[in-house]
Amino acid sequence: MNWFFLQITNPANTVADSLRQAGSNPAAPPATMNVMEMLTSGGPIMIPLALLLVVAIFFFFERLIAIRKASNIDPNFMNIIRDNILTGNVAAARSLAKNTSNPVAKMIDKGLQRIGKPIDAIEKSMENVGKLEIYKMERNLSVLSLIYGIAPMFGFLGTIIGMLQLFYNINSSGEFTPAQIAGGIYTKMITSASGLIIGLLAYVGANFLNAQIDKTVNKMEVASAEFIDILQEPTR
Repeated sequence: MNWFFLQITNPANTVADSLRQAGSNPAAPPATMNVMEMLTSGGPIMIPLALLLVVAIFFFFERLIAIRKASNIDPNFMNIIRDNILTGNVAAARSLAKNTSNPVAKMIDKGLQRIGKPIDAIEKSMENVGKLEIYKMERNLSVLSLIYGIAPMFGFLGTIIGMLQLFYNINSSGEFTPAQIAGGIYTKMITSASGLIIGLLAYVGANFLNAQIDKTVNKMEVASAEFIDILQEPTR
């Protein structure tokens, strides 16, 4: 603490001193926080936390691109399939399904291959393909789930280790001030805050991707039901 605030002043000179100081010494600028310095002061535990953040960002965007690609379905796809089936042109329908790269097209292609068999067998075949496509979309989502589970733990571990070091130093030296304790706790709490932030980002990312997968699964179910209805319609 600055000695100026501990000094006992004479009330008669208070106003004059204040005017002189205001004229000679400008107000001190507020302390600024350097983010990089703050993060590096968290200690070695910040390295695995940084790696977890990089991995989470990579897999989030990797899965986002893959899911967006899988959900990109032409609105007229099923209409074309319907027209080809009802006119008896199954070969054209299969050619369209094979040349379209998304889960719905792969399910429809499997259903087209099973035309002539019982409806239950066709539905089962399409359901198996659908499960495989859902698995492909959900691949690597477990990495995000793992990160939002362990990142806060790494942060707490860093804080605990830092607190142990702080109190060990206090015990060894026998000398400490409130400012030293506050500064030590502040720097060690950085790891906990970082771990919680990384875990929160990974949690939000995983849930967002799951919501996108659910939308695609809904499109797959609608297309499957529509295909079965088409098979049960009379040909033209």
